[in-house]
Amino acid sequence: MPLALSTSWNAYRYSDASGMLFEIKQLGFDAIELSFNLTGMMIDEVNSLAHQSGLDILSLHNYCPIPDGLSRKEALPDCYSLSSLDPEERKTAIRYTKRTIDTASSLGAKAVVLHCGRVEIQDRTRELISLYDNNLLETERFIRLRDDFLGQRAKASGGFLDKVISSLDELNSYAGAKGIRLGIENRFYYREIPSFEEVGIILNKFKGSNIYYWHDTGHARVMQNLGFIKNSDYLKTYSQDLLGIHLHNIKGCLDHQAPIKGDLNFLDIRPYIKKDTIKIIEAHHPATALEIKESLEFLKGVFDGII
Repeated sequence: MPLALSTSWNAYRYSDASGMLFEIKQLGFDAIELSFNLTGMMIDEVNSLAHQSGLDILSLHNYCPIPDGLSRKEALPDCYSLSSLDPEERKTAIRYTKRTIDTASSLGAKAVVLHCGRVEIQDRTRELISLYDNNLLETERFIRLRDDFLGQRAKASGGFLDKVISSLDELNSYAGAKGIRLGIENRFYYREIPSFEEVGIILNKFKGSNIYYWHDTGHARVMQNLGFIKNSDYLKTYSQDLLGIHLHNIKGCLDHQAPIKGDLNFLDIRPYIKKDTIKIIEAHHPATALEIKESLEFLKGVFDGII
């Protein structure tokens, strides 16, 4: 499986797909993941241009294309929540996720990456990060805030997790009929679903189906930095169900850095990665073209023999 680049790196700089794909190909990539910020017109262009460009489409990040009536800035992966207690919102989330699955199938992709919604409580992740950035990690203030946040989430999570499982049950059947696998991504904000434990609940519920684990390197490190769970525990626990991985580096809690810049040692990840693991570089702006190109060569060395 080749190393691919997510179009999240350069999609916002283009209103058409041709320039976006040409730039990625010029950096030496043979495969891509289509990100959640692409319009229907861009997806139509990708359908005709990707093969001409010599780029395989390995995966799509929900929602792709963006939902009707939303601007590219509004169309975040969580704009409609699969965990919502509002039946209309959840119905909308399912409908547009099915459209992403349809798009993945039509483009010959292998997988769709899902954000599974959130527990509707006040999120305190950014407050914790602010304290972390100011070297207040071990203070009573930080510990009290984190413990309160943990307690609030645990108390409120049950109904939202039930809705996620119900949504995934419907989507699992739909994706299976289309030959598309679904990757449940570990999250950056602690109120989001799934938590570390919820990954296991979901995987056990759908064992042997089209639902797998999708690992995000930066998100896992944020959870470690804030004292929720060790970074390494995700892959140690769930690598047998690993479908794909978003590869990006992190400085403190600032993620989506180019893989060549940051705190992570990607050699720690290698033992859990197989040849058929979908490997996506998911660096964002302001990573430069040179940094992306150098990251590609760097990761080819890290994953030599399994790409």
